[in-house]
Amino acid sequence: MKILFIGDIFGRPGRDLVRHGLETLVTETRADLVIANVENAAGGFGITREVGDAIAGYGVDVMTSGNHVWDKKEALSYIGAEARLLRPVNYPAGVPGRGSFVARTASGRPVGVINAMGRVFMQPIDDPFAVVVKEVEAVRQHARIVIVDFHAEATSEKIAMGWHLDGQVTAVIGTHTHVQTADERILPGGTAYITDVGMTGPYDSIIGTEKQAALARFRTGLPSRFEPATGDPRLHAVVIAADEATGRATEIRRISLTADALFAMKQAARAE
Repeated sequence: MKILFIGDIFGRPGRDLVRHGLETLVTETRADLVIANVENAAGGFGITREVGDAIAGYGVDVMTSGNHVWDKKEALSYIGAEARLLRPVNYPAGVPGRGSFVARTASGRPVGVINAMGRVFMQPIDDPFAVVVKEVEAVRQHARIVIVDFHAEATSEKIAMGWHLDGQVTAVIGTHTHVQTADERILPGGTAYITDVGMTGPYDSIIGTEKQAALARFRTGLPSRFEPATGDPRLHAVVIAADEATGRATEIRRISLTADALFAMKQAARAE
């Protein structure tokens, strides 16, 4: 089985890449299921029902998130109604939504997806290392293949989570920092790992936002209004191949595509 995991979709540029290129990318990678982090999909900050429904309509089977999922107030009601939209499982009891979902491929095969969030340089929520193990045990009752989106700031915390779950899940995919790392590998226990899958959105930016506003904040320390950038949109993702009998990963491959490269891929597919 192959799973396509798309890095943080940022604003309209990211959504447009998915809208125009996902079908072709699924064909090229032979992906059986598509997961995408969508916490910044609505204008670069948060998620709305309209945006989430559109992304699901493009072919994304499960949507994960992180600390920005609540940036739009509408998410509080939407996340409770849409089982395919996850929030980190280690938010305290009583928070709307859920932290895991068992999806099914077109052929009916189950794939478990868990969303967790780190605490280093982040909100001091519940211990992700303890909570995620319990959630894995529950999800594995229904699916051998389990993908974990670990939304965290510190690389050390992400790497620690990879080792913590090695042999227990199919993959630990890091999100949040919007910069694709080059450390993809299969850990000894059969868990695919990457520190950050990257961002699907405007590459000509500072992690998705217009450069001048971000630079002004760094240079002066004063608050400034961040606006989503638009230049040089790129799609970042990973493809994970897994053994359905054991749930172990057999391959993880990075993807980094410009809008032009996606268009060329689409044209080539049509010509065949």
